[in-house]
Amino acid sequence: MTRIAVGGFLHETNTFAPTKATYNAFVHGGGWPGMTFGADVLKVMRGINIGLAGFVEAAEANGWDLVPTVACGASPSAHVTKDAFERITKVITDGIAAAGKLDAVYLDLHGAMVTEHFDDGEGEILARVRKIIGKDLPLVVSLDLHANVTPEMVEHADALIAYRTYPHVDMADTGRASAKHLALLLDTKQKFAKAFRQLPFLIPISWQCTNDQPTKGIYQKLAALESNDVPTLSFAPGFPAADFPGCGATVFAYGKTQADADRAADAVAKLVESHEDDFDGRIYSPDDGVQYAMQLAKSATKPVIIADTQDNPGAGGDSDTTGMLRALVRNKATAATGAIYDPASAKAAHAAGEGATVTLSLGGKSGIPGDSPYTETFIVEKLSDGRFIAPGPYYGGREMEMGPSACLRIGDVRVVVASHKAQLADQAMYRYVGIEPTAQPILVNKSSVHFRADFEPIAEKLLICAAPGAMPADTSTLPWTRLRPGVKLKPNGQPFSPPNKQQQTAKG
Repeated sequence: MTRIAVGGFLHETNTFAPTKATYNAFVHGGGWPGMTFGADVLKVMRGINIGLAGFVEAAEANGWDLVPTVACGASPSAHVTKDAFERITKVITDGIAAAGKLDAVYLDLHGAMVTEHFDDGEGEILARVRKIIGKDLPLVVSLDLHANVTPEMVEHADALIAYRTYPHVDMADTGRASAKHLALLLDTKQKFAKAFRQLPFLIPISWQCTNDQPTKGIYQKLAALESNDVPTLSFAPGFPAADFPGCGATVFAYGKTQADADRAADAVAKLVESHEDDFDGRIYSPDDGVQYAMQLAKSATKPVIIADTQDNPGAGGDSDTTGMLRALVRNKATAATGAIYDPASAKAAHAAGEGATVTLSLGGKSGIPGDSPYTETFIVEKLSDGRFIAPGPYYGGREMEMGPSACLRIGDVRVVVASHKAQLADQAMYRYVGIEPTAQPILVNKSSVHFRADFEPIAEKLLICAAPGAMPADTSTLPWTRLRPGVKLKPNGQPFSPPNKQQQTAKG
């Protein structure tokens, strides 16, 4: 029987964010399932929208014997601590080393992990795995669409296969695609030629959405380029908040010959570069966005939905800034917003009880310039233990654990307050504290794009607002110091020039 070692270790790192990812962050998981080991991995990783779950399903259909190591992820944040990286990577490598005879290895990774001691977390993981399994055993990896793919990652893996949707509704599908490619490697016993291209400009995440052009059309054309000669081809727009030379958009292709791989990679790279002008759009200030939403809501039959994009916990924000909440209250809007991460305020609301009035210094504790706690008196409308199912297309039926939570009201503004942070990308993240999202004139979600998978069908209009937060909508405003020289800081932006006029050496 074909034996495949598998594991998952996912983190998207914003090196400018306020909070690091500790080992306990992976134990809890944030928006991911909690950390699982060994045989439990195969129990948890099924029937949900995660790469490893899709791979497990396909592997079982192929009759493969799986050797699970560990599966974990943590909410995007600043660097993964050295302790967390080394402990989790050791479980993966020790599990592979102890597995006995293997036919291949599959890993579900993000592709944009930066640790306290390595710029390229995934490159280091793959190098360690390759050292154990040798140069001939197939090693296939599924990656996030936001992966900052590096030459080292390409070198050590036989195939890297990235999601093609943002919102990421195809995570499990990408796991299945990885299994299909691995089956091809096992059947043919041949390796494919690799082609890798780094693109010349950073792409802000708000304009990477695959529901819209130009990205939608790019992926349609990319899929049409795949063939027997080029069995898999990926475009990763990248996660433009990791200050190291490998940050940015990439294309990677696998072909029967080097010419096949090069031809496909060059075609997609040229296509993406031709759309540089299109990776941009309108961003509103908090007051302008709220006032426009209020005007639209007067005649709307569905909610007007605002993305609080710069405090997106899916991009490293702490999900606790108060700029959009202040704008809603200041403009006397009728609205709901969430989720603000503030365990102390949630605890105080639970102590006060439903129906009570409580004065809080809500949110604003992550030290973001221009942001501060919002000290006001709120009514506690509803309490929750934070446990619920998120059935929408992004979370895909995951069990959520937001900790003690509350719906607080100030004026006609309702606020979801939680004790754990996760991107507000499912309508259930309002309903679990008694807010019916479809009944709100305005919703303000701490998310950039993932919320669209579940909220676009109920939206009158979508707006993007930029209140102070850890993930600027304009990537050129970040204090970059270590990008590769010459990459543009945004589409049609200024090329990066290192402060010391020389490319700085990557850590590790």
